[in-house]
Amino acid sequence: MRIIIVFLSALAAAGKEVVARLFGRSKADGTQTLEASETAKGIIAQGEEERRKLLLAAQEEVLNLRTDAERELKENRQELNRQERRYLQREEQLERKIEAQEDQQRGLAAKEAVAQEALKEAEDLKAQQRKALEEIANLTIDEARQHVVKRGEEEAQHDLARRHYELEKEFQTRADENARKIISTAINRLATDVVSEITTTVVSLPNDEMKGRLIGREGRNIRTLESLTGVDVIIDDTPEVVTVSCFDPVRREIARLSLQKLVADGRIQPARIEDMVHKAQAEIEQTIWKAGEQATFEVGVSGLDPELIKLLGQLKYRYSYGENVLKHSIEVSLLSGMLAAEAGANVMVAKIGGLLHDIGKALTHEISGPHAEIGAEIAKKYGVNHSSYRGILEHHSDEHETIESFLVASADAISAARPGARKESLELYVKRLRDLEGVATSFSGVERAFAIQAGREVRVMVKPDDLGDVEAASLARNIAKKVEDDLVFPGQIKVTVIRETRSVEYAK
Repeated sequence: MRIIIVFLSALAAAGKEVVARLFGRSKADGTQTLEASETAKGIIAQGEEERRKLLLAAQEEVLNLRTDAERELKENRQELNRQERRYLQREEQLERKIEAQEDQQRGLAAKEAVAQEALKEAEDLKAQQRKALEEIANLTIDEARQHVVKRGEEEAQHDLARRHYELEKEFQTRADENARKIISTAINRLATDVVSEITTTVVSLPNDEMKGRLIGREGRNIRTLESLTGVDVIIDDTPEVVTVSCFDPVRREIARLSLQKLVADGRIQPARIEDMVHKAQAEIEQTIWKAGEQATFEVGVSGLDPELIKLLGQLKYRYSYGENVLKHSIEVSLLSGMLAAEAGANVMVAKIGGLLHDIGKALTHEISGPHAEIGAEIAKKYGVNHSSYRGILEHHSDEHETIESFLVASADAISAARPGARKESLELYVKRLRDLEGVATSFSGVERAFAIQAGREVRVMVKPDDLGDVEAASLARNIAKKVEDDLVFPGQIKVTVIRETRSVEYAK
């Protein structure tokens, strides 16, 4: 509006200026002056007309703005009214729910009162019945006392039996806890040497000066090596020796090769360490692939997925009871094939199952669970046939779905039982044999017991006069069960009970 007024004022001023200029001309030209005067009046009139039009337009615009504002205000008021109505409705609903809950509580209270009254009536009725029974029974004091004593004995026996069950359950729980503690303690006390043996690698150095170079300024070199390989490098007072510790044998081998290359090169710095680690990784990957491929060539198996061949090659750095897992797998595969050929089964299926039966051990440090189940899932993932898959899954099981699965389990047991296949300390070996013989001789009627086949079989000689053939068969089952419960052993142990009767006569 202000802009319009300013515009009209400027227009009027311009008209006045024009008039002034016209009047400033020569008065001698009277006609021109008169015309100019008329022209000026026309311009002024036109300006006034334009001003009125603009003023009307501005008023109309103001009216429209006022109308829009009033409409918007009305809509806002309507929306507020609607929200207020909704809030009121919700409040009413909430009040109705509260009233319903209160009614329900009052109903429950009434029902509880009725129940209490019924209970009281039941107690009164019970007392009346008891009194009537006493009158009908017409018992003497001694008879009643005996009856009460007998009833008390029965209740005491019941309570004693229940308490015995509770105590048995409690003691069983405690026994399980104590067993876990004992096992944990045994592992803590006895597993140190074993863990140290299978998780460490020793690298020889030319001199002790090399230890300082391996450590580097402020430990940069050793930190770089440990971060790149994922191992722990132990540098102690042992002369000219560095220990590499890690549960992953592949990482440990990479670190060992890297250290050997660095010592041979002599240039030990973070950049050089990184270069040597990359070279060692490439060498190990190539070695793993060649080992897996060579294993398939040796057993005559083809068509395996490259990932399976790679995992198979990783078994080159895995050991179980001192036995190389890859060599064991090759041996089981060949045995499985031979057994399948003799039994008329599928030779290739048996070979694949035997070759891959321990494939899960390549990932047992990464995936939790039994290695048989892990290996079976890996084989299934990479397209191994069903029969070979069952052989991998069931090679430690007593039940087998296919004949090839049974043959793989048999070949695994044969390979593990081979003398010299699995290494352990002499003390542990002798102790295991003595424990096995001790379990067998703990039964009555046993004369002698001999552990043979590197502890994979025990032969029990019984007294023929004390035990019959039926008792001897039962004894074999009992010994096998006690061995399962009391001893820890890999694979399976065969129990053979021998009962021999000799009759000797002399002809004279």
